[in-house]
Amino acid sequence: MRLRCNPTALIVALSGALLLSSLACFGGSKRVRRYHKAELQEVLSRLETPGLVIGEFTLAKNAVVDGDTIKVAGLDSSLRLSNLDTEETFKNEADRRLFESGWENYLTTKQSQTNRPIKAATPMGEAAKEFAKKFFEGVDVVRLERDHPKEIRDRYNRYLAYAFVRKNGEWINYNVEAVRAGMSPYFTKYGYSRRFHDLFAQAQREAQQKELGIWNPSTLHYRDYVQRLEWWDARADFLMEFETEAAGKENYIDLSHWDAMRRLEKYEGREVVVFGSIEEIILGDKGPTRVKLSRRLGGSFPLIFFDKDVFGSSHIARWQGEYVRVKGTVTRYRNRFGREELQIVVNFPGQVRGSERVPNFSGVNPEGTGRGNDDGEDIEPAPAEEKKEEAHAP
Repeated sequence: MRLRCNPTALIVALSGALLLSSLACFGGSKRVRRYHKAELQEVLSRLETPGLVIGEFTLAKNAVVDGDTIKVAGLDSSLRLSNLDTEETFKNEADRRLFESGWENYLTTKQSQTNRPIKAATPMGEAAKEFAKKFFEGVDVVRLERDHPKEIRDRYNRYLAYAFVRKNGEWINYNVEAVRAGMSPYFTKYGYSRRFHDLFAQAQREAQQKELGIWNPSTLHYRDYVQRLEWWDARADFLMEFETEAAGKENYIDLSHWDAMRRLEKYEGREVVVFGSIEEIILGDKGPTRVKLSRRLGGSFPLIFFDKDVFGSSHIARWQGEYVRVKGTVTRYRNRFGREELQIVVNFPGQVRGSERVPNFSGVNPEGTGRGNDDGEDIEPAPAEEKKEEAHAP
């Protein structure tokens, strides 16, 4: 049945109703001050310094972007809150009109655009944003901490953090409380929380038992959280296996760490085991096939397949957008534009491993090629000249 009410009004009404059962309001107003250049540099310096505790920061005006993203004063870019993945908010008229056509049609249309679990605007996404606004209402200062001292930014160059606020004399972890309120699942796609795993798991169980937010069958939200959790946990287990094996081994390198390229430089000419997600596969008609392991948006580490049979037998295309671990020797080459790059040449299928528990989403790109967009984020296309780069055998 077609909805005949204003979609925006409906979304706001649904968001408000969801919040009544999940959060008590906090009063107060927030002070906002102008930052000088030296203070801005100090903010950036603290955010870029490795370590678990980043420090205390003043929240920006209109600090809440959505349920899992906030801003602090002195920083243009947003902070991605670790282990959270709230549903999206409505940002364009097309989505609002599609939602107005009916919830079933909206979900079906969105899901038809991808074989992966969708990232789409929903009333629950709006509810999560309102939850965050209420949680941070009256808060001037937020304390930011990391899960791992070397994990400073995500692949979209956003700073990763847990956000703590002081309420009634106690520092409260917003990330955990958002899960407890049912605003987000315990998001393990990029790994289990090393510091607060038990708290997140318990918070999720509480929300499920009370049927709060995304666990309430009567609210409008994604329907496939069971499948999402299985997928994310499979990825997290694969990462945890790598980290366990890598303990004390300098040549095991996680490409998400800030010092990954520095360590790869150190191991040029020697064997390493690298861990990362497949960003893009570029089949070579006359030259080698390049598989780009993601480090950050606009930066990647290439795997080179000169032998097409090795590429096919490795089944690496099956893990498009997923984690893989690759063993090989770090070599250097100079591309046609004169830029030197590090690479690993894959000569044997056994050099590549991925998780067999991860669902096979390669049907999105039947030939296993293309650029993976596995987070619902806008990804800029690769520069044309980058796709023409030629790798060289060591």
